[in-house]
Amino acid sequence: MSAPDFWDDNEHAQKLIAELNAVKSVVEDFKKLEQEYEDLDMMLELAEEEQDESMTADLEQNIRELLERLSAFELQLLLNQPYDKLNAILELHPGAGGTESQDWAEMLLRMYRRWAEKRGFKVEVLDYLEGEEAGIKSVTLLIKGHNAYGYLKAEKGVHRLVRISPFDASGRRHTSFVSCDVVPEISDDVGDIEIRPEDLKIDTYRSSGAGGQHVNKTESAVRITHIPTGIVVACQSERSQIQNRERAMTMLRSKLYERKLEEQRKELAAIRGEQTEIAWGNQIRSYVFHPYSMVKDHRTQVETGNVDAVMDGEIDAFIDAFLRQQIRQEASGPAAQSGT
Repeated sequence: MSAPDFWDDNEHAQKLIAELNAVKSVVEDFKKLEQEYEDLDMMLELAEEEQDESMTADLEQNIRELLERLSAFELQLLLNQPYDKLNAILELHPGAGGTESQDWAEMLLRMYRRWAEKRGFKVEVLDYLEGEEAGIKSVTLLIKGHNAYGYLKAEKGVHRLVRISPFDASGRRHTSFVSCDVVPEISDDVGDIEIRPEDLKIDTYRSSGAGGQHVNKTESAVRITHIPTGIVVACQSERSQIQNRERAMTMLRSKLYERKLEEQRKELAAIRGEQTEIAWGNQIRSYVFHPYSMVKDHRTQVETGNVDAVMDGEIDAFIDAFLRQQIRQEASGPAAQSGT
């Protein structure tokens, strides 16, 4: 950053500053934890000398809180895969069920926005298609922050809702499904992804959004179809067609990278002799509003009865458990088992 030509490339400079701030944050968090540990160590010595029960109770509470922060810090350090630190592109697509599923998708959209806000992440709506009666037909978010993809990759899969439908005059119970897809934001200088112009079908259309936002009179929105794979991406968040096209290309590159990674995972699973798990399409979590209140993750068995808190963005317990499970499974692979 002290180089004379540092600001010659403003975009590159901003990326370096963001990376530096992320590293600084980790170091600062470590120093805070270290200081808290030293303070508690001194409190322990004092409590033992004075035999003060009230001080011991406070000390136990402080230790529990420190252990929680240490656990969160440990997970942050364990997110060390090549693209964990990148921004995340998150898509929500309702399943069959019309208005029911579309309303469920909008509820999940709010949940992820609230989660991101609590972590200090920024959220941009790249593409938004609202439902005919309520909810959304699809939405694509860019969630920007250090380790955003590392955390949110735990959310990829199908989310199931069971509730008394507010759209059913008979008050019957309905089950709705929404698929969540998450990929890292892969820029053109990251990853080994080749996209040939002749493999692309590019369409333009007028932007539209919730509450009249992003609506304009020109065909600035862009939809790109990658013909060999059938992958479709769309972006309408920017005012110009050129900017939307650049954003859409980044989204396509990210999806192609994820596809390549998924193929590698399948090959590795075949070598290990394991059953291949395809995250897309699998039911990973159930949210039950009726006849009882419970949210349960079917991969880790973590569950809670506080549905309101979960829908308000409190999903860290599910993310933490899944990521630790994945890390343990990776550590117990063939190399680890053979002692190499």
